[in-house]
Amino acid sequence: MTEHSDLTPPRLRTVLGHFATGLTVITAATKGGPAGFTCQSFSSLSLEPALVTFSPARTSSTWPLLREAGRFTVNILPAEHQHLSGQFARSGADKFAGVDHSPSPLGNPVLDQALAWVDCELHAEYDGGDHTIVVAAVRALSARADAEPLLFFRGDYFGVQSRAGALESVA
Repeated sequence: MTEHSDLTPPRLRTVLGHFATGLTVITAATKGGPAGFTCQSFSSLSLEPALVTFSPARTSSTWPLLREAGRFTVNILPAEHQHLSGQFARSGADKFAGVDHSPSPLGNPVLDQALAWVDCELHAEYDGGDHTIVVAAVRALSARADAEPLLFFRGDYFGVQSRAGALESVA
């Protein structure tokens, strides 16, 4: 197999990792308490109606809890909160340990100091291979202007220095 036709998961991860993404933590108030997971597949989908999309892995043990709640908040992480990406990616731990948050208009956890947050209700789900494609209706949102986004690029974390116009590693 030539390098151009190698579609194995490791090769896909390497090549597609050249697309820089932001990092989010998607949270909800569930029957068992606050729940959340790290997600880098978040994107705006439509302005009218206001829709966003993200794609949790089918193996996620947290997404079914958020799905059942029917409403959740997408917390967009700033560069200074890289540690939250790792904390919410872990399974089996108290992901909210030491994490300050307050309720959104829909009652979901908004992480303190999030760069932005988007309060959503589940609109639709679609098959996406080893992931589920989630479409969510936006119900409320807010952003702050005093922080830079956390980016994930080629397997590493970066921040953006607006004034310098360059990526800066935050790892």
